[in-house]
Amino acid sequence: MSQSHALLGDPKHAIDLALFGALGDLAMRKLFPALYQLDREGLMPESTRIMGLARQEHDTAAFRQLVNGALQKRLKKEEQDKESLTRFLSRLDYLKLDFTNAEGFEAVRQWREGANRPMVVYLSVAARIYGDICHNLQASDSLDDDTRVVVEKPIGYDLASSKEINDAIGAVFPESRIYRIDHYLGKETVQNLIALRFANPLFGTQWNQNHISHVEITVAEKVGIEGRWGYFDEAGQLRDMVQNHLLQLLCLIAMDPPSNLDADAIRDEKVKVLKALKPFTGEALGRDVVRGQYIAGTSNGQAVPGYLEEEGANPQSQTETFVAMKIEVTNWRWAGVPFYLRTGKRLPEKLSQIVIHFRQQPHYIFDPDQRGIASNKLIIRLQPEEGIALQVLTKDSGLDKGMRLRQGPLHLDFNSVFPKARIPDAYERLLLEVMKGQQYLFVRRDEVEHAWRWCDQLIDGWKAREAAPRRYPAGSWGPVASIAMITQDGRSWYEDY
Repeated sequence: MSQSHALLGDPKHAIDLALFGALGDLAMRKLFPALYQLDREGLMPESTRIMGLARQEHDTAAFRQLVNGALQKRLKKEEQDKESLTRFLSRLDYLKLDFTNAEGFEAVRQWREGANRPMVVYLSVAARIYGDICHNLQASDSLDDDTRVVVEKPIGYDLASSKEINDAIGAVFPESRIYRIDHYLGKETVQNLIALRFANPLFGTQWNQNHISHVEITVAEKVGIEGRWGYFDEAGQLRDMVQNHLLQLLCLIAMDPPSNLDADAIRDEKVKVLKALKPFTGEALGRDVVRGQYIAGTSNGQAVPGYLEEEGANPQSQTETFVAMKIEVTNWRWAGVPFYLRTGKRLPEKLSQIVIHFRQQPHYIFDPDQRGIASNKLIIRLQPEEGIALQVLTKDSGLDKGMRLRQGPLHLDFNSVFPKARIPDAYERLLLEVMKGQQYLFVRRDEVEHAWRWCDQLIDGWKAREAAPRRYPAGSWGPVASIAMITQDGRSWYEDY
């Protein structure tokens, strides 16, 4: 398909993008491919420029070659047209910079001199130096009243460190120009979850404790630590995944309808959910939360080491690589409806999905032995293939079947329904919204802090109990206790993959 455009993007959305950490894994694996796709789709205005900033010694030509190599590696062949690649690479400049040394930031000011478009500062670096970069940009007079800053989550290690980092950013940028990214919020299916809930009376009228019995959220990773042992052991699965991704998904499922689609209207409703999360205390901490740590096992038929046997591991580590929990949202809409969350590394599948279990009919008239299947389920799949399926019950076909029930899906598979449409990566959508100056897909400071406050009480409870994480073999679905946790309520994890 030809990607020649007489006009590239809306000129009023033109920006100068200063990408700090431009040689890092996130930039090469996600950000540059996403930026290229925006350019290729004609969504990047012609005057937009991209400055890569990193500590390594390179010139612009060498930097463009590195980015080109990353694009060739990660893009499909049909996505690599010469005209788009040439145009995109020509936008790139490079600056070697020590992010903590204020003197070098004069070069950023010079790059911006005379520009008549906003600058977007993207901090693809460790959160501990967010404040240094923001301060140095301000001290070098590189910022103006239109500059936006994009920061990656998780922000901090706990509530206290999160406040410290956000204070440092907030000393330079107002909240209206801070974009905290959680890439799950940019996924096509998450956008469809909002449409599904609030555009369809069929679901909108049923979305409460009268009609929903329980909700599952699973974010499973097939991989292990992948060389990140030092970072991960400081964080653990709760901080790394639950505090941001899973709680954001829970908020989108559980929030009340916003008054409109404005950023603060949506985020106000999410904050109400976070405030309503019941803390884990006393017996609930042992009964309704399971921590796990993988031991040696098999993945894809190959033997893999346990967490404590990974390269650089501390054999005494008590860090969790798996968490399952039963959460209560204490409000009128969700009273009595448990939310079961689980996430872990070295599980059998790479899978992110939400399952909404609807209540059974109050009076059941079919075969008693089929009562266990007699409910509807809404399955919202985020990865590996995005899509939505509604499990419904119909009569099994055949003269000899009687009134036997059969369960089957009404299926919306985006790849099948839109076979010629490329599903954009989450970062494409998020970067486009930053260019437009729209914040509704980004996380507000009070959301971050309420999530940390809830997680901190859980972490403090674990420390007080001094209980070691339960072991589970790599390639399994986690500790047996995580199955017992949901089984004790007469339920089971949905595993029809």
